[in-house]
Amino acid sequence: MPELLRLRAEHAPAVLAFELADREYFATFVSDRGDEFFERFTDRFNALLAEQDAGTCAFHVLVAEDGSVLGRFNLVDIENGTADLGYRVAQHATGRGVATATVRELCRLAATRYGLDTLCAATSHENTASQRVLAKAGFTPVGPAGPADLGGKAGTWYRRDLRG
Repeated sequence: MPELLRLRAEHAPAVLAFELADREYFATFVSDRGDEFFERFTDRFNALLAEQDAGTCAFHVLVAEDGSVLGRFNLVDIENGTADLGYRVAQHATGRGVATATVRELCRLAATRYGLDTLCAATSHENTASQRVLAKAGFTPVGPAGPADLGGKAGTWYRRDLRG
């Protein structure tokens, strides 16, 4: 059974393998991270851990029984009881409810562990799978998301009240 874990230093190799294995797949929905992301992966990963230690973000990985990463589920820009949700799931794990179940679990953690009241998420118009995940997890559309929000693509912002 996959397990949602808070990101730790020892996850770095599995996260890198995950990002490399599905790089082309992810680029169909969001802008490609670029070669520099992979060339400087260790520095970037360590910066994420520092942000998490500072309390401005909470990063999670969904880990399979074999230790591989099935997805990344992140709460970023935590401030005043609100955070932005971002996630990506390995192509081979899509279509089986993994993203929906994990987003629901992260919403529960956002309220109980991190004391958040509201989550926001943006998805591109092309990413209908993510739109369905957000709707199933209790998010409602609240307005347009511009290319600056979605790495060059247009889309929609969604919101979920965690206290309701």
